[in-house]
Amino acid sequence: MRRAAPAPPSYTPPVGSELWPTPWVQLKYFTYQPAVYPRMLAGTSPKIDPGAIVAVYDKNGDRFGAGFYNARARVPLRMIHHSSQEAADDSFFHRALTRAVELRRDLLKLDAKAEAYRVVNSDGDGLSGLIIDRYGDVLLAEVHSLGIWQRLPQWMPLLHELLGTSRHLIRVDDDIARIEGIRPDPVAQGAVRSVKCREHGVRYEVNFEEGHKTGFFCDQRENRLKLSTLVEGKRVLDLCCYTGGFALAAKLLGGAAAVTAVDLDEKAIAQAQRNANLNQVRGIDWVHTDAFSYLRTMIRTEAPRWEVVVLDPPKLVHSRDEIEENGRQKYEDLNRLALELVEPGGIFLTCSCSGLVSPMEFEQIVTKAAHRAKRRLQFLDATGPGADHPVMSNCPEGRYLKALWARVW
Repeated sequence: MRRAAPAPPSYTPPVGSELWPTPWVQLKYFTYQPAVYPRMLAGTSPKIDPGAIVAVYDKNGDRFGAGFYNARARVPLRMIHHSSQEAADDSFFHRALTRAVELRRDLLKLDAKAEAYRVVNSDGDGLSGLIIDRYGDVLLAEVHSLGIWQRLPQWMPLLHELLGTSRHLIRVDDDIARIEGIRPDPVAQGAVRSVKCREHGVRYEVNFEEGHKTGFFCDQRENRLKLSTLVEGKRVLDLCCYTGGFALAAKLLGGAAAVTAVDLDEKAIAQAQRNANLNQVRGIDWVHTDAFSYLRTMIRTEAPRWEVVVLDPPKLVHSRDEIEENGRQKYEDLNRLALELVEPGGIFLTCSCSGLVSPMEFEQIVTKAAHRAKRRLQFLDATGPGADHPVMSNCPEGRYLKALWARVW
C-alpha cells in the first residue's frame, strides 16, 4: 500500500502556494545538500506518490529546484538540481548520464587503462542514489532511491549505447529496499554471475554473487598502480587484501620479491587465488585469517618485518554513534599493530573507506597509532579514489576513501 506524504500538522502552506505546480515540497532551511532529511522540510503538498519528482521551494517561497520525494525514506528528498528554470524531465536525465560517460571515456580516457571503472558516482554526478560500475561488457547498478529504481530501466539502454556494453545487473540492499519501499524483481536484477576484466594489464574475475558491494573496488585503481612503483625487490604484506588487488599489482606490475596477503573472508581469498592463477602469478602467500590476530601473532613470535605494508580494511565506522563508541579505537589499534611490522625506512600505505571519518581525523588517528608504537611517520602523499569517483562541492562527504603514504622510522 502506498504511503501518502501529508504535511506536518503545524505547517500552513504560504500564501500563493496554490499556484505552485504539484507535487511540491518546501524547505525549512536553505541548503544545497543533495540529501534533505525530514528535519529540514517545512511541508509538502498532499498525496505525493512515492518516488515522484517534486518542485522544491525555499523557505521564502521561491522556486529552488527539483528532487525525488519518498515520505517513508530516511532521506525523503533527494535533490535532482538546484535551479528555478531547469525542468527535471527525461532530457535532463539523459544529459546527466551522457555527461557522466563523457567524463570517463572522453576526458579521463579510462578505456585505455582499465575495463573496470565507475560510470555514475551518485551525488558526484548529480544522480543522488545511483552508483554504476562497469566491468567489461557488464554494468552493475547499485540503487539507494525509489525514484531512481522506478526510472532506471528507461536509462539502461542509453548507457549501453554510450558505453558499448550489453549486459547489466541492478542491485538493491535489503535494508534499503525495505526502507524505500522497493520490491526488487529477480529477473530485472539480472543473471550475470561473473565477468573477467583487466586493470593496468592485470586480469581479474569479478564475482557478482559473492563479492562485496559491486564486486570489485574500482576506487583503488590508481593507488594499486602507485604502489607498484614502490615495491621492486621488496617483501610486501597486504592486510585485508580482499580479492588481491594490491598483492597482484605489487607482484605482477611492481616486481616485489615476495608478497603475503591476509583476509578473513574465505571466499575473497579463494577469489584472490583464482585471480593469481588468471595471471599465472606465483610467490604470493595467501593467508585466511583475521588481520588483528595475524598481526598480534607476528609481533609475539618476533617474525621478520616487512619492507612494505598495505592496510586496507573494510569500513570500520558505519554510523556517527560508532565514531564516538569505538570507531576511532578500531582504526588506531589496527594501524598500531601494522606499524610494528614495518621495517625502519619501509613504506606504509594505510586506507579508510569510512566516509564519516574525515581526512584530517584519519591522519590524526594514524599519527597517534604510530606514536603509540614508538614509530615516526614521514608522510609522502595523501590520495583518494580515481577521478571516476568525482565529488561535488555541495557534498564533500562523498570523499570517503582516504589513503596515506608514509615512510616509517
